[in-house]
Amino acid sequence: MNLVLFDLDNTLLAGDSDYEWGQFLIAKGVVDGPHYEAKNRAFYEDYKAGRLDIYAFLAFALRPLATHTREQLDAWHAEYMETRIKPMITQAARDLVNKHLDSADLVAVITATNSFVTGPIAKEFGIPHLIATDPEEIDGRFTGEVAGTPCFREGKVVRLEQFLEARGTRLDCLSTSWFYSDSLNDLPLLEKVRHPVAVDPDSTLRAHAEARNWPVISLRSPSLQGHSHS
Repeated sequence: MNLVLFDLDNTLLAGDSDYEWGQFLIAKGVVDGPHYEAKNRAFYEDYKAGRLDIYAFLAFALRPLATHTREQLDAWHAEYMETRIKPMITQAARDLVNKHLDSADLVAVITATNSFVTGPIAKEFGIPHLIATDPEEIDGRFTGEVAGTPCFREGKVVRLEQFLEARGTRLDCLSTSWFYSDSLNDLPLLEKVRHPVAVDPDSTLRAHAEARNWPVISLRSPSLQGHSHS
């Protein structure tokens, strides 16, 4: 069996779905603008610098899910997909996914961003499996808490192992494995797969990739080369 894993934010997307969801909620007037934006930006900077406190971030990011009905959240998400996410999907990203979907046994998005935000994005790419941070749900409503291990840094390795175990296999039993990512935060998992690929990487990951002779690729359209999404 061969496995292909894709990080989502700043890898398959030319931007960050978690950050953009926060910005979308601000634009809709769902959350307190200036205060929320400052915290959203600070957490995003911590993430990029490799110093994010994942539990503090999740307490912040999952709170709005707990204060609205699923019906309302889904309606907002549909609008967010059209206005924020689809413009961040390049043809190069779709082509790479489709190439692997045609040849791999198991293709998954593996992301720290919660599964409410990312589920429809994985579907948009036609990727059948999603390994993400799971918001706790009780009786169809989100509680604002996280369920299980956050899918972040070493947690991605844990969550992947659980995913494979549920399918009766292990990473070291697979004929081959790929992981595409942009982020230093994904080094624990990149080190574990047979074919790590750095995609539009941050400077830390780029240095690691070059030192280890990992491939470095770009999925951004030519007009976005060197463009940092904010």
